[in-house]
Amino acid sequence: IIKKCFPISILFGLVSMLLTYLICIPLGIYKAIHHKRPFDNISSFIVFIGYAVPGYVVGIGLLYLLASHFQIFPLGGFVSESYSDLGAIDKIKDVVWHMFLPLTAYVVGSFAVMTFLMKNSMMDNLSSDYVRTAISKGLTFKKAVFGHALRNSLIPIATTFGNNIAFILSGSFLIETIFNIDGLGLLGYESLVSRDYPVVLGILVLTS
Repeated sequence: IIKKCFPISILFGLVSMLLTYLICIPLGIYKAIHHKRPFDNISSFIVFIGYAVPGYVVGIGLLYLLASHFQIFPLGGFVSESYSDLGAIDKIKDVVWHMFLPLTAYVVGSFAVMTFLMKNSMMDNLSSDYVRTAISKGLTFKKAVFGHALRNSLIPIATTFGNNIAFILSGSFLIETIFNIDGLGLLGYESLVSRDYPVVLGILVLTS
C-alpha cells in the first residue's frame, strides 16, 4: 500500500526542494548584497507573509481562486482522466498542470527560512576579514562574493538538507488531502481516520 503511493510523494518532495533551493539561494544572496534597500524590505515583507500563512491555507486559497473561480487549474488529482490517451509531451504537460497549485502550497512556507538563512550567512561572510582582505588586494566585489563568500555561506544551507529528507518521503498530510493527491500524506491521513494502524506505523517508521 505504501509502495504504491511512494513515487508521487518523492516526486513532489524532490521538485519542491529543488525549487526552494533554486529560488531561495539567489534571492538570499541578492538580499544580502542589497541589504535594507527597497527590494530587500519589500521581498522580506512578502516572504514573511508566506511564512506566516500555513501551506494548507495557501492551498485552499489557490484551489478556490484559481481552480474553482477562474478554472485555470484542476480541482485536484495528479493526472486527468484521459491521461492514458495522451502523448508523451501532453502527459508531461498534464502532470505539470496538476502539480502547479500543490507545489506552490508546498514551498511557500519554506521560502522564509531558507532565504533568510542564506541572507544572514552571506552577510556574515561579507563582513568577515578574509573578504575585506581579498577586496583590499584588488579583487572585485563580484569575485569576492562568488569566489570566496558564497562557498562558506552555503555550509548552513547544506546542513538543512537532512531535515528535508523526511519531508520528501512523507509529503504533506493536509496539502495532499486538500488536492486529493494519492501520496503518502493522503494515505497517512486516511489511515489515521480509518484507524488502519499498521499503515500509520509503516509510514512513521519510514519517515523516521
